Amino acid sequence: MKKLVIVESPAKSKTIEKYLGSDYKVVSSKGHIRDLATSGKFGLGVDVEHDFKPNYVPIKGKAKDINTLKKEVKNASFIYLATDPDREGEAISWHLKDTLDIKDNYSRVVFNEITKDVVLDSINHPRKIDENLVKSQETRRILDRIIGFRLSKLMQSKTGGKSAGRVQSVALKLIVDREREINAFVPEEYWTITADFKDFTADLEKYHGKKVEIKSDVEASEILNQLSKSFKLEDIKESDTQKSAKPVFKTSTMQRMAANQINFAPSKTMRIAQKLYEGIDIGSETVGLITYMRTDSERISNTFVAETYEYIKKNYGPEYIGAVKVGKKDKTMQDAHEGIRPTSIYRTPESVKKYLTNDEYKLYNLIYIRALSSLMANAKFKTTAVVLENNGYTFKTTGSVLVFDGYLKVYESYEEQKDVLLPDFKNYKSNAIIANAISKEQHFTKPLPRYTESSLIKEMENLGIGRPSTYSTILSTIKDRGYVTILDKKMIPTEIGIETTDKLQEFFSDIVNVEYTSAMETDLDEIAEDKKDNVKVLHEFYDKFEPCVEEAFHKMEKKEAEKTGEVCPECGSELVIRNGKFGKFVACSNYPTCKYIKKEERVITELCECPKCDGKIVEKRTHRGKYFYGCSNYPKCDFASWYKPTGEKCPNCSWPLVEKKNKISCSNCTYEKES
Repeated sequence: MKKLVIVESPAKSKTIEKYLGSDYKVVSSKGHIRDLATSGKFGLGVDVEHDFKPNYVPIKGKAKDINTLKKEVKNASFIYLATDPDREGEAISWHLKDTLDIKDNYSRVVFNEITKDVVLDSINHPRKIDENLVKSQETRRILDRIIGFRLSKLMQSKTGGKSAGRVQSVALKLIVDREREINAFVPEEYWTITADFKDFTADLEKYHGKKVEIKSDVEASEILNQLSKSFKLEDIKESDTQKSAKPVFKTSTMQRMAANQINFAPSKTMRIAQKLYEGIDIGSETVGLITYMRTDSERISNTFVAETYEYIKKNYGPEYIGAVKVGKKDKTMQDAHEGIRPTSIYRTPESVKKYLTNDEYKLYNLIYIRALSSLMANAKFKTTAVVLENNGYTFKTTGSVLVFDGYLKVYESYEEQKDVLLPDFKNYKSNAIIANAISKEQHFTKPLPRYTESSLIKEMENLGIGRPSTYSTILSTIKDRGYVTILDKKMIPTEIGIETTDKLQEFFSDIVNVEYTSAMETDLDEIAEDKKDNVKVLHEFYDKFEPCVEEAFHKMEKKEAEKTGEVCPECGSELVIRNGKFGKFVACSNYPTCKYIKKEERVITELCECPKCDGKIVEKRTHRGKYFYGCSNYPKCDFASWYKPTGEKCPNCSWPLVEKKNKISCSNCTYEKES
């Protein structure tokens, strides 16, 4: 009889089986095999009246897989439960043990990377299932089920919103609140004064040692009238500065960097990272190229550090070896395993490029370069600060020259560094410095920008809501539900998104907020650490939550649809205007009994090919009537722009050129067409 290893993904099973040899058989559960039922009170699958006992049932379509696994378990001499190394994976192992009736002839093993050495070492260091991690995951699942089912049903009956959720609704509230801040923002005028010299510019900073704040054109003109074009050198300060590399990626920073640098949505980043983790056929072997990609840790193993130091010394020289980055551990960090890094620094992106798709290569290169640079020396700069005086007013200019590239040797494509050169001011110590011109410029303060997917992930992490494994799912949900639209990478709440948020705040402001959601994450962490009782946490939540739900069902006003005066051709009921994922539409008031939707005849103008898929860029309109330009394959493709494409492609990156502020510019890079 062989020893049986059960993993989550079929992609990993063949690779791991090769590593372990003929004494082992490796099979896959294909993820979760069971979940909460949809029976019982409110269809929750949880007995809320008896300490929240869950009722688990096989996931639809999983019966065949379960029966196959039961046969494998019966024929095995020993079972290794090797699901993913996080709370979700721990729970899957527990469900497998319970469902497959596995007794004491089992061990729990985790693979932080799918390489031969790590797999063999993990098999030699087994443990039992961590019941506290399982309780934490189960509590999260029950909370999400209760909140999701109860609030979603409420929203569907009152607003037409499709869903609500524990973290999802808080993330949406952040987007709605930011939109309102932008709409309410009143710009304030301010002016700057700049002196232009032959080889540099200097900005006005102080008057007799006090910071200058210029609020109007009149004030700016008065200052200009007091200035001559002759400046005196007041001070020169030269200093040596250094800039250190960033640590290896964790889930959030990987998602943000991939969004900003290679234009990947978080869901796409995680999908590709999963493949790189599970294993790639690189000719001589199938091997996982990166460590586990769901992590909030930035730790790296001593083995990887030693290997990378050797690589840096050999390829760049000993002076390029830097210190290990020690990230600041905050209260929300689980730190269960390493940060995201290549499994071997010797598997360079170029050496494996031919085995990867273009997208896989882009992400692997990003992860590899980030990890390599994190262990390289600081970049060193010679910085010069110069202060010039003119009739009591002081102007300042700074220059910076890179004197040792350090980590920028490999990271420069992701962190551009340009020298700012200044003339040799030692020649001006006793001489006047004459400006070519001194000018004033008007500015206005700007509101905080709308969230991008990248910046929203950063905000959620800073606020302690959600976890690495949930970020991409949360963003996908609020997009798929039609609560936001994305234009120029910015997240804009739709009318239904705003209304759903407002209704939730009317009745659930004490629960659907950042502080409560963050505190709940802390409770879940403390359950995992055996510091809190999971049943007590659930009681405290439910006893507060359910009365609010009952009150909302009773008191929340149901939005009445606007009548059109037309009659449904299928059932004779009135037609009304509804809000949907793609804006307003006309449908039968007798929905869901009658599902008639009036087809609007509209001319679709195709402007050019979509750069992200095989669709076409067409003219569209927001629910407020503003025109924009998006892909005909939305929501599968999220390309959109406020600016009208010209039909031409950028010569640098092949993305559409657009009409932007009286210029023809690229919608993706910095290219501008010469007039």
